[in-house]
Amino acid sequence: MNEHLKGLLITTLGVLFVVPDSLYVRLIDAEPMVTAFWRGMTAGGIILLGLLAVQGTRGFGQVLRSGWPGILYMVLIGYTSPGFVLAVTHTSVANVVFIFASMPIFSAIFARVFLGEPISRRVVMTMLAVMAGLAIIAYGSGENAVAHWSGDLFALSVCIAYSGALTAVRGLKDISMIPAIPLAYIGAALVLWPFIEPGPPVAEQWHLFLGHGAFIAVATCFLTLGPRYISSPEVSLLILLESVLAPLLVWAIVGEDPGRWAMIGGAVVIGALVLSNAVALRRRRVV
Repeated sequence: MNEHLKGLLITTLGVLFVVPDSLYVRLIDAEPMVTAFWRGMTAGGIILLGLLAVQGTRGFGQVLRSGWPGILYMVLIGYTSPGFVLAVTHTSVANVVFIFASMPIFSAIFARVFLGEPISRRVVMTMLAVMAGLAIIAYGSGENAVAHWSGDLFALSVCIAYSGALTAVRGLKDISMIPAIPLAYIGAALVLWPFIEPGPPVAEQWHLFLGHGAFIAVATCFLTLGPRYISSPEVSLLILLESVLAPLLVWAIVGEDPGRWAMIGGAVVIGALVLSNAVALRRRRVV
């Protein structure tokens, strides 16, 4: 297997493992922050044990010496765990994943503002189309019993936080930030611990909590490794699979209808990103 095919396979598996994330939030019967606590503790714990078994503690020392960019990365990644649970709790899964699909747009904006990187005409046109799609999704939140603007805002905040985290560590190319992920997840869970009672729901739902964390841990590892072997446009196109599959999975299992406006807005967002990345990929191959 050549490296390109290996990258495609690993990244696709990572996307498939992250698809059930929102379904687990729907299936678990617990307070949102209890779900977020166990999501962070189990996923972070599994990744932590894997890293210790493979490379010991040396990677953690590099992360802790990375300075403010590393600290900002961990804080923002840590927020994404409870932020995601709050988003799925307060709005439809379709709204959440369609909003998440706009992450490359915020990454481009942050790269322009903080790193001085230019924004091409293609990206500007994509931004306008994505913003139009997000506006349609927001409009539909008022007509869907499951969707709500508060959850949409949580989803948008998670999208912005993740984009900000990736931008913060753009200058740390010689340091692997994988060890920062379990530190961020477990750290966020520990911050929540004094304000919740995480024990009671575990007795009857331990398999759901464990499965939730395991899926996130595997997805995180695959989505960290896979993109090393393929181009950014290919990564972006594969990650869009979650935006398509996650609402369909939740619809099939728990009967959550995403609503027509979410589907229309999501189609605009995904269509714009697919077209944009397809153009970028074609230009890359020509060059």
